[in-house]
Amino acid sequence: MKKNVINDKTAIVVDNVYKRFKLVYDKPFTLKERLVFWKNTKVGYHEVLKNINLEIKKGETVALIGVNGSGKSTLLKLMTKIIYPTSGTITTNGKLTSLLELGAGFHPDFTGRENIYFNASIFGLTAQEIDNRIQSIIDFSELGEFIEAPVRTYSSGMYMRLAFSVAINVDADILLIDEILAVGDQHFQEKCFDKLEELKKSKKTIVIVSHSLDSIEKLCDRAVWVYEGEIRKDGKTKEVIDEYLKVCG
Repeated sequence: MKKNVINDKTAIVVDNVYKRFKLVYDKPFTLKERLVFWKNTKVGYHEVLKNINLEIKKGETVALIGVNGSGKSTLLKLMTKIIYPTSGTITTNGKLTSLLELGAGFHPDFTGRENIYFNASIFGLTAQEIDNRIQSIIDFSELGEFIEAPVRTYSSGMYMRLAFSVAINVDADILLIDEILAVGDQHFQEKCFDKLEELKKSKKTIVIVSHSLDSIEKLCDRAVWVYEGEIRKDGKTKEVIDEYLKVCG
């Protein structure tokens, strides 16, 4: 099999990737249980992804679809290097930002403004760069006076507004999104997708996991259907969605 290789035209290359998680059954918790039942601990493995080969070109907007537990979110986490493959390699080409879990990277006792500095610095921005963009981030989030409140007082929708507003203002080449856009009111969801359309037109690479098939059909030119840990179909969005709905609809 020809090995996928990163080049000037590619943003992400996934080459022969497998991912499995270790499962421990009947695990002892107390010291007494560990001494008495140490031989009874059973170990198993759950293979989440199998032989994944995928190449995403620069400027593509790609959807990963599949039922819950199919492995699509695990694949996205592997792309961000939050977790690593059991075998195989994933290579990215360009500055990357991600929205994988609501409020990930936020400190609950910091204000929204403080978390902007904290979160944006994780994405690689300097203090001066954040100073130059902070008003744009606040304005997009529409949090108003709540920007000075601790984020532990925020609703899930407010978390999402802040997280999305930071992520889209770090000028990344690659944006990875996992279902976070399903949170929030209709107005802000539409605003987010309008922004994604803008980023798409500016040739940013976007990879999105979503169960909102109507939305990704409008946004994405390509879809990858992950089924039981393997790529079942990869192609034009409507064709992949139609095939997916025949089996899982």
